[in-house]
Amino acid sequence: MIFLEKDGTLINTAPDNIYYDKVLKFKDAWDSGQQNFTIHTSGSTGIPKPVTFTRLQLIESAYLTAKTFNLKEGDTAFCCLSVDYIAGLMMLVRAFEIGMDLMIVEPGSSPFSGIEKHLYLLNSNRGKNFFAFVPLQIQTILAESDRFLETLNSAKNIIIGGAGVSEAVQTEIQKIQKPVYATYGMTETLTHIAIKRLNGTHREDAFSVLEGIEIAQDERGCLKIKANSTDNTWIVTNDIIEITDENKFKLIGRFDNVINSGGVKIQLEKIEKIGEAVLSNLDFSGRFFAYGVPDNKLGQKLILVVESKKPLSNGNELGLSFSEKLSKFEIPKEVFFVEKMIETPTGKIDKIKTVNAYVLSQIPNL
Repeated sequence: MIFLEKDGTLINTAPDNIYYDKVLKFKDAWDSGQQNFTIHTSGSTGIPKPVTFTRLQLIESAYLTAKTFNLKEGDTAFCCLSVDYIAGLMMLVRAFEIGMDLMIVEPGSSPFSGIEKHLYLLNSNRGKNFFAFVPLQIQTILAESDRFLETLNSAKNIIIGGAGVSEAVQTEIQKIQKPVYATYGMTETLTHIAIKRLNGTHREDAFSVLEGIEIAQDERGCLKIKANSTDNTWIVTNDIIEITDENKFKLIGRFDNVINSGGVKIQLEKIEKIGEAVLSNLDFSGRFFAYGVPDNKLGQKLILVVESKKPLSNGNELGLSFSEKLSKFEIPKEVFFVEKMIETPTGKIDKIKTVNAYVLSQIPNL
């Protein structure tokens, strides 16, 4: 763990740790006034690529977050996201620019585990902590009984990004008293450009665009974004959206997450939404995804890939459950169970690598 106070005081519990050395090297670069920074995309929706930003763009993004979440000098930023990628890197920039204290732990699924004796630094700063997690991290924290609730409730705000938050995890999030938000953003937009509240009486269905952000749709119905952090140029995404008013939108699914199975177009996010309810009825709240694999008759065959050491039930029972909620064309044709999903460096499921490694070998005639 690194705890870096705004006045420069440093606590480093693992001075030989390569990851923490990387954090301190970035701080040195920032303090020296470096003007350009190159960051790689995560690779969750395509081949990783380098993107270069100016110092001013990073600062613009940092202050937009500070304004959105009322972050102030003397608050504490808790960073458990990889600083090799934009979400983790921006946590550092926000702390440096705003004058926040900064606690950093090496990325992992359970960020509070192993630093229990240091959590007093957060618990004593109640109402002034800013946490950023990926869904797997908040799911793991909440699954570890209620022993970390005090720390979560020390937050000023909690943000969750990098992937969608399942209904099962959203139910668990209701335990948290302080505001929890899902964020929408990407490397090219320097993290989030929209948020939606996930807990409490102010829970929302649509994302609200942050101040100064412009959105539109292209001819495919996909989201376009323009902001100071994008150097006021339009960024075109592959995310199909529904604009509900001038500054709000709902995510429908990715344009490249549509498969054609026997001439029927299937939006994979729709299957996953139904799948949450079906698997929840089997007392399963783990990770899974829908996917299309090659098939001689259908062109593409719809499957589910579930992270579980053993089958949850027989295939007939799962098929019957799906048939009650979906048309016959949208029912997954097979369910594959894998012990551990392959992940990207940012903790997202790498669907292509997971399918290639564990699923394709089980499908005959490919």
